[in-house]
Order: sequence, then structure tokens, then C-alpha cells
Amino acid sequence: MQWTDKKQSKALDWTKRFHIINGISRGLLYLHQDSRLRIIHRDLKPSNILLDEEMNPKISDFGMARSFGGNETEANTKRVVGTYGYMSPEYAIDGLFSIKSDVFSFGVLVLEIVSGKRNRGFHHPGHQLNLVGHAWKLFKEGRALELVDDLIVETCNQNEVMRSIHIGLLCVQHSPGERPSMSTVVLMLGGEGTLAQPNEPGFYTERKLIDASSSSSKQESCSVNEVTVTLIDGR
Repeated sequence: MQWTDKKQSKALDWTKRFHIINGISRGLLYLHQDSRLRIIHRDLKPSNILLDEEMNPKISDFGMARSFGGNETEANTKRVVGTYGYMSPEYAIDGLFSIKSDVFSFGVLVLEIVSGKRNRGFHHPGHQLNLVGHAWKLFKEGRALELVDDLIVETCNQNEVMRSIHIGLLCVQHSPGERPSMSTVVLMLGGEGTLAQPNEPGFYTERKLIDASSSSSKQESCSVNEVTVTLIDGR
């Protein structure tokens, strides 16, 4: 089953959601570090996270994935694939992808799991930011708890929730060099130590500006309903 199913998501209390976050983080750690080849998924999104009967998440759909051997950690491509809302800025704009591209996507997923809302298509009466921008705004104002899904806000472990939001924002920082590795993310999720302060996230602009720029780009691929679409530039 997909954790994006509406009936399923309503049944997910905080304990289950945190279990899913931890499971995804460990799955990415395996791909980035523990597998024989380093694998970058490049299309990490809710519909590519499957749950078994015990709510254990499985990362699926490796059709867009790229593998690296040796000391390779990043690459550049003119063929950008993925889904808007989950692609890192350096990948969506310049075609540069690395393990930190997946880290960005993971951070978006964390904020979505906590809030019960989607990054793309998120609406707020007070601004035109996406969910990531909204989370960053609340965090800076000391109101991060307002991001939490109403279905779990009264029963969740507030320390775990606030730490998860903080980690999510560290993962979606604009600069890939500032984002933590998945090994660090796993340690942060399981620990109680002090976390670094996140910097501004990628795509932290009003949505109208994002739409205008993305619609004029020929190299980006777009999916508004989580069906991946790829645009290929001719040589």
C-alpha cells in the first residue's frame, strides 16, 4: 500500500509516522553508503514509498535511479527527471545531482509526513509559499508546532515532532553542501543532541515566481500529479 492513500494517512498516528520517517532514512542510507554501488534514486516522492502490513516503508521505482562506483558522488545531466516539489534546486535548474539531491527529497517527505500536507499545491491564506517555505517561516517565528497535522498534534511526542521538523529543514537547505548526509540524518533522528540551525531552504520564494520560471525552462521535467514526465533536450 502507499502511505499517500487518504484513508491510510488518517490512521497513521505519530508513532507510525515516525517509524516511516526512520525507515525511509535507513533505506536511503543503504542506497547511498551500504550497497555495493552508490545509488541515487532521483525520484523520491510519496507514491514511491510503499508500506507493508507492519507499516515498514520500502523505497520503490528505481527507473530513474543512477548508480556510481568508486569515489563518484555527483554527476551532471541535461536530462532532468523527477517530480516538482521534490527535486532539489541544483538538480531542477542545473541538472546537477548527488546524494544530497535525495537528501533534499527526503526532507520534503519528512515535512509532508509531519504536516499531513503536500509540498506542491499547498495553500495558505497568509502567503503564497509552498509547504517547505511555510515550515521555514513557522520555524523562524518559533511556531513550528503549528505545522503538525491536526490529527496527531494532541497525541504526538512533541520533542520527536519538533526534532523531525528541524531535521527536515536541515535536509532542504538551498546549498547541497549544507545538507547532512543520510548517515548523519539517521544519527540525528535517533539521538537527542543539539542540532545545527538550518539556513534558508531551496525554492523559498513566492509560488508565482516559481511557476513563472519553471514554465520557461526547457530542461526540467514536470509532474503535477506524481506521474513522472521527462523532457529531453536534443543534442
